[in-house]
Amino acid sequence: MIRQLHTKLIAFISSYLSGHVRTIRIKKNILALLVFKGISIVTGFLMFPMTLHYLNPTNYGIWLTISSIIGWFTFFDIGLGNGLRNKFAEATARNDIELARIYVSTTYAFLSMIIGTAFIVFLVVNPFLNWSKILNTSSDLADGLRLLVLITFGFFCIRFIFGLISTILIADQKPALNSFLEVAGNLLSLCLIWVLTITTSGSLLYLAIAVSFSTAIVPIVASFWLYSNKYKNVRPSKSYVRKAYARDLVKLGLRFFFLQVGAIIIFSTSNILISQLFAPKDVVPYNIAFKYYNIVLMLFSILLAPFWSAYTEAYTRGDIPWIDKTFTMLKRAWLVTAFVVVIMSFFADDFYRLWIGKEIHIPISVSLAMGAYVLISLWCNIFANFINGTGKIQLQVIAAIVVGVLNIPLAVLFSQYCHLGIAGVILAPCVCLLPLCFIWPMQVKRILSGNATGIWIR
Repeated sequence: MIRQLHTKLIAFISSYLSGHVRTIRIKKNILALLVFKGISIVTGFLMFPMTLHYLNPTNYGIWLTISSIIGWFTFFDIGLGNGLRNKFAEATARNDIELARIYVSTTYAFLSMIIGTAFIVFLVVNPFLNWSKILNTSSDLADGLRLLVLITFGFFCIRFIFGLISTILIADQKPALNSFLEVAGNLLSLCLIWVLTITTSGSLLYLAIAVSFSTAIVPIVASFWLYSNKYKNVRPSKSYVRKAYARDLVKLGLRFFFLQVGAIIIFSTSNILISQLFAPKDVVPYNIAFKYYNIVLMLFSILLAPFWSAYTEAYTRGDIPWIDKTFTMLKRAWLVTAFVVVIMSFFADDFYRLWIGKEIHIPISVSLAMGAYVLISLWCNIFANFINGTGKIQLQVIAAIVVGVLNIPLAVLFSQYCHLGIAGVILAPCVCLLPLCFIWPMQVKRILSGNATGIWIR
């Protein structure tokens, strides 16, 4: 019996790890990502109630909102990170290692200048910012919040530069290794928060230092290790910085920059909107629902993660049949995901009570809206992933601007004037993204058939 099971297991593994070389590489990454993302999900679920109880709903809502605001500054790379991702993948697909190193070195140089300038400007401006008003909280917290935000932003700037190692790993079709780094940061955060719970009473400042340090130290260590070993031949060097190649990065990067700004407005303003339209404590129910449905987002992201750079390689080499086959598989996976989301919605209340307890109520409307948001986002991502990999993103840029303009007014309309509450803030991006569920498949079809012209191919 055991021998039969062993034989079947070996046969399954052999079958799974068969096919095109690119497909085998993707499958290996997916298996590793399942392990690391699983650990990340468990870590996140342990960290949420631990942090919530260490602080309180109001202070935790403040921390979540500050994290969202700091996250906005990711657009300071003006899209250079994603530009590097495509250019690095194209260079390595052509076995041009010197060109890859030029793009890596140039990106590090320009991003260091940008983020250094941003930090100096923030040092000057921060003393004049009224963070208690921005976060809709007590004025007594103003000085403490100013210091907290400064520390958080400082660590963010460090992570911003050294985090480029993640771009290299993903561009080199090693998203599993990048996921390992994320897990390491999350585990370190969990350990430090646990230490805080047994050594201190609830402190926003201590929490900010612990979490920010954890997310910064891991990419620093990884960068020194990987550039001294595996990526020694492409490690950043001042002698490889080329202003002329920066134009290529900036030209493509600026398009990704507008996409990032649109994404920030759509996906990262919810905490701010809820805090302003309601209260900081109301950010917590939103995040509880998001973390619950984020299980699906993370699992589907595991599936999508290896494909962006794989698409770049396949499109560069003209392997259209492989791309078509991949889309068929991903569409079927989305249908399975839709069924899972429906089941999750039925059992949402039971899960919340088991996980958080009865002290925080999450309306069913919030759960249903979050489920719809997840499914719409994932469907769009299936096609946007390929479009990003080809760099034909001009249409996405226009869509990002339109959606960015509409999202906040719609959130206010739905939540305040339609009396939908927090659910209205979630429904706004759903309405904004819905037309893209039809536009992106159309663009992909035109690109693959060779019939794309004008805005469809830029």
